[in-house]
Amino acid sequence: MNGGFDRPPFNSFINNQKTTTMGRAFEYRKATKLKRWGHMSRTFTKLGKEITIAAREGGPDPDSNPRLRALIQQCKRENMPKDNIDRAIKKATDKSSEGYKEINYEGYGPHGIAIFVETATDNHMRTVANIRSYFTKFGGTLGTQGSLQFLFDRKACFTVTMKEGIDLDELELELIDFGVEELGVDEEENTIVIYSDFNEAINMQKYLEDNGFEIQSIEFVRIPNDTKELPEDQRESVQKLIDKIEEDEDVQNVFTNMAE
Repeated sequence: MNGGFDRPPFNSFINNQKTTTMGRAFEYRKATKLKRWGHMSRTFTKLGKEITIAAREGGPDPDSNPRLRALIQQCKRENMPKDNIDRAIKKATDKSSEGYKEINYEGYGPHGIAIFVETATDNHMRTVANIRSYFTKFGGTLGTQGSLQFLFDRKACFTVTMKEGIDLDELELELIDFGVEELGVDEEENTIVIYSDFNEAINMQKYLEDNGFEIQSIEFVRIPNDTKELPEDQRESVQKLIDKIEEDEDVQNVFTNMAE
């Protein structure tokens, strides 16, 4: 089970310009990392919201809340101050606070590109008004919720520290029962990248933790099951819309079916 890989590292895979949905997912992951390095405050805001939501849904104790535990570990790697983490957890238990709601928005950008927007907001009226204005201003159309879900497959992406002497083929076989769908190596960061079925994320995390893997991050991504090629001038008009959406503080993630 190699999902299209003959076991090269992911970055070599991309350089060879082969096209699979998992290659698309990895490119998205690399692109968001590059943006993140240039927008540290946005990263802290995004992680803070994720912590609040995770603590509200699974409780404030990281020992009994695997999602919260992984997020705190990720915050430490991003050098997010402990006070920020504590405030985010406290907000989940603050009865005077309305808290964040996760709301998705779906629509089409210029040239028929599908755009899926994930938000975490404490004021959905403000958020929907902003998202709609971005689509309208940049030549897109905001659709109804659920209208584009069929175009994307939701996956969990685990990044774990490489273990010395690890046999990737054996690891992949062991992970079959835990929902693995793709596995490869990011040689630049000396990490193993694992994609699993979204519904198996908790089981995958438990296996990795129980077997001594250091989890650097867990991301939930939406992979387009088909992509659309555009010439450069058309890509630029779509990218302007994407960039504007991503600037909004309520926006957590943006996914599209535009080919890289």
